[in-house]
Amino acid sequence: MKELLLNILHNEILVYSLMAILPLVWIIPFALFAVWWERKISAHMQDRLGPMRTGGWHGWSQTIADILKLIQKEDIIPSAADRKLFNLAPFVVFTGSYAAFAAIPFSAAYIGSEINIGLFYVIAVSSLVVVGLLMAGWASNNKWSLFGAMRSAAQIVSYEIPVAVALLSVIMVVGSFDLQEIIGAQSGPIWNWFVFQKFPFLFMAFVIYFVASLAEVNRTPFDLPEAESELVAGYHTEYAGMKFALLFLAEYANMFAVAAIASALFLGGWNSPFGEFLSGPILGLLWFLGKGVALVFVQMWLRWTLPRLRVDQLMYVGWKVLIPFSFVCVIGVGLWVLMAR
Repeated sequence: MKELLLNILHNEILVYSLMAILPLVWIIPFALFAVWWERKISAHMQDRLGPMRTGGWHGWSQTIADILKLIQKEDIIPSAADRKLFNLAPFVVFTGSYAAFAAIPFSAAYIGSEINIGLFYVIAVSSLVVVGLLMAGWASNNKWSLFGAMRSAAQIVSYEIPVAVALLSVIMVVGSFDLQEIIGAQSGPIWNWFVFQKFPFLFMAFVIYFVASLAEVNRTPFDLPEAESELVAGYHTEYAGMKFALLFLAEYANMFAVAAIASALFLGGWNSPFGEFLSGPILGLLWFLGKGVALVFVQMWLRWTLPRLRVDQLMYVGWKVLIPFSFVCVIGVGLWVLMAR
C-alpha cells in the first residue's frame, strides 16, 4: 500500500491533474449557492420570498433541482447552426473562466501555479471567454445570438483597457506581477491594504476595476449581451440542457474570479484585517473566500438596483470616463512612488 501511494505521488501527471481539478471543489458548490443566493437577494429587495419549498429551509436545494433538470434535458442543436462551433463554444467559455483560477492565490499555502507573471496570465487567459461568446453567437445562426455576441466582444475589448490600467497602479507600487508578492506586500492590519494606500489613487483604481469588471462579466448595468428585453437571451438563446448549464457555470465562475482578483490586489488577499490575529493557512483561505463572496454580493446587489445602460452610454462610460480616470490613477501613483524613492 505504501509503495502504491509513493508511485501515485511521484506520478507528476496525476498530481497536476488533481491540482487542476481542485478549484472545481469550490466553483461548482459556489455556483449552486450563488444562483440560490441571487434569487433570495432579488426576492427580498422586491419584497418577495423567493424559493421556499424545495429542500425545506428557504428552498435551499432549488438550484440543485434545476441542475438535475438541465442535465436530463435533450441536447438540441438548431438545424442551420454550425454544429462544431456550436458544441465547442460553451467549453471555450468555461475554459477561459476556469484557466484563470490557476494563478489565483487562495491562501499562503495553496496556489495552483505560482508564476512570476501571474496577474498578466490571468488578464490574458480570461480574454479567451470573448472568443467562446463570439463562437456561440455566430454558430447559433440566430440574429439575437449574433447581436449579443457582437455586443459582448465590443464591451469586453473596451473594458479590458481600464481593467488593465487600474491593475497597473498596484503593479507599480509592488514592482511585480506575482500575486503572492502583491498579497505579501499588504500583510499586517487592515490599513496596510492597498485600497487604503496612496489615497486617493489606489482607491480610485479599485473602484474603476470593480466597475469595469462588471462589464467584463456581463453583469448589470452592463448586461447588454444578454439583454432579455431586447435580445431574448443574447448569445445563449439557442442553448439548452448541459451546454446552457456550462455557460451558466462559467458566468458565476467569472464573477468570483474578478472578485478574487480585486480581493488579492486591493483588499489584502488572504491576510487577516487584524494583522497576525486570526491568521494562518486555513483562516487565510476563509478570509480570501469571504472577501470574494462579499464582492460577489455587491455585484448581485447592483444587478437588482441599477437599470441597464444603452449601448452608447456603455461605450461613453468605458472610453470617456473609466479610461481617463485610470490614467490619472497611474500618473498619480507613479509620481507618489517617484517622490517616495
